[in-house]
Amino acid sequence: MNGKQKICNDADMSLKNYIECLDCNTSHHRMVNQENKCGYGLEGVCCRLCSNGPCRLSPARPKGVCGADADTIAARNFLRQVAAGSGCYIHVVENAAMELAEIAAKRAPIRGEKALDRLARALGIDDYSNWGKAGKIAEMVLKDLRRPVGEKMELIERIGYPKRVEVWKDLGIIPGGAKDEVFNAVVKTSTNLNSDPVNMLLHCLRLGISTGIYGLVLTNMLNDIIMGEAEIGFDPVGLRIIDPDYINIMTTGHQHAFFRDLEEYLVSPEAMKAAEQAGAKGFRIVGCTCVGQDFQLRKAAGTGVFCGHAGNNYTSEAVLMTGCVDLVVSEFNCTLPGIEPICDELKIPQICLDDVAKKANAEYVKYSYRERRNISERIAGAAVNAYSARKSGRNNPMRDHGYPDAITGVTEMTLKDFLGGSFGPLIELIKQGKIKGIAGVVGCSNLRAKGHDVFTVELAKELIARDIIVLSAGCTCGGLENCGLMSPSASELAGPGLKEVCQSLGIPPVLNFGPCLAIGRMEAVAGEIAAELGIDIPQLPVVISAPQWLEEQALADGAFALSLGFTLHLGLPPFVTGSPVILDVLTEQMKGLTGGQLIVDTDIRSTADRLEAVITDKRADLGL
Repeated sequence: MNGKQKICNDADMSLKNYIECLDCNTSHHRMVNQENKCGYGLEGVCCRLCSNGPCRLSPARPKGVCGADADTIAARNFLRQVAAGSGCYIHVVENAAMELAEIAAKRAPIRGEKALDRLARALGIDDYSNWGKAGKIAEMVLKDLRRPVGEKMELIERIGYPKRVEVWKDLGIIPGGAKDEVFNAVVKTSTNLNSDPVNMLLHCLRLGISTGIYGLVLTNMLNDIIMGEAEIGFDPVGLRIIDPDYINIMTTGHQHAFFRDLEEYLVSPEAMKAAEQAGAKGFRIVGCTCVGQDFQLRKAAGTGVFCGHAGNNYTSEAVLMTGCVDLVVSEFNCTLPGIEPICDELKIPQICLDDVAKKANAEYVKYSYRERRNISERIAGAAVNAYSARKSGRNNPMRDHGYPDAITGVTEMTLKDFLGGSFGPLIELIKQGKIKGIAGVVGCSNLRAKGHDVFTVELAKELIARDIIVLSAGCTCGGLENCGLMSPSASELAGPGLKEVCQSLGIPPVLNFGPCLAIGRMEAVAGEIAAELGIDIPQLPVVISAPQWLEEQALADGAFALSLGFTLHLGLPPFVTGSPVILDVLTEQMKGLTGGQLIVDTDIRSTADRLEAVITDKRADLGL
């Protein structure tokens, strides 16, 4: 980069054009240099577990030195990926539970009292005080997470959909302690141990269940208690949210509870005085990646310091290149290493709150509940200093990027409240055929599946045109909202039935459930609809697509979806295509196990056709 930034002249340019005109190296540029992929890696048939390797299997070399075949090697690699993804989610829920335990012990304010009461009832907890309830909830969650693998997790039966729990029991896949399941997966996949691909795939399902019930569903419930619940609204999204007259702190990660005190401190008289002395109007938290989606979800329950969600992981480099960000605070994944040289060049300091997300050129400030105010003061001070050093007169060149009115705050609770207290009206619309079914378009963004958010956005357009309402959670939301599909005007792109519904209710045809953690909220919606109909989840006219899945966490999410019995589409195959056994189990045999099925399709139109056909078949089976 020459100087601090290179500003383009066209204020209406797309994000893609903006990135192309930046005089810097980003993920979008580096993708071109990484287009040639290793064929063995793509098929999952490369093994480097021992020093006889790496062994690469092919028809001419069907076994490794130890004798492991393609099915064994691909299954080991796949289970390790799912275990790593599950471990990430379990790390997040464990931290949230420990935060709630600290709040209970210190008798600190609880923002989500209704959420606390709901979860306490579900877990059979009765206590005269909110702090007593919170402490017991935290204790139960932590005890379950830390059980040995031989002891089945107890909260699954209280949180999971009953008909699904019975299926899991019959299959023998109720997981033991979540952390021990991850540990055992690592052991199982070591050199010369497990060689049974079906056994390893069943372990993936156990990891999927513990990931879903704990890392997704319970994390949301705990965050609702700690941070307050959501409220449906319409808010600005995209790079337009960044105002150079404020001290802007960009957040990346997944652990919203880490920012509870920071939100409060940034609007305190002390912090506001420091901002004014630096010549700023105040502080703003700029959302980026999933923690931004979580802030967005609870904007109404916050302090007003959050200004909106700029975009997903592959937007983060462009966010920094506006030149209007003063500090990056990260605490978990989706924090690209590619932001580091940009922060160096623009002299943007970085602070990491969790050593699992420690960046090479960042200051590490370990988050601690007891030190939360000192940490907040340190973050604010670093941001003030960076703002003071920022080059004067800098303007955001992307003030027209995104949309002013994307829907936010949709959860299983706010959606049900919006519908009058039950999902009955939605069920009636499905019965009438005005809405054919529901598609969850969820997960990550990547640059290989047709480019940044391309598959996600175009698939959503195809589905809503067929009267299939789309629910989204994760980085998919960043692309969908920034392209206008979460704004009410997108109803014009919907089919006649869905268009009528959206325009009568004043909503878009794509609903924003927030961060990837909110995939668990969508499971709750599916469970309640199934309960009202008296059926099991696989019978619902509901499909799931992760068109641009990226990380190991997405594979753990996918294992949860298959355990729930959903038809799951992926826009890129997982790295198992070299194993005939794994492909057969995931795409065919799974239907007889959980009712789920994996579909891999790299074509947008073909994917929409296949998902619509699944919904049509399920409608027919229900007599609709």
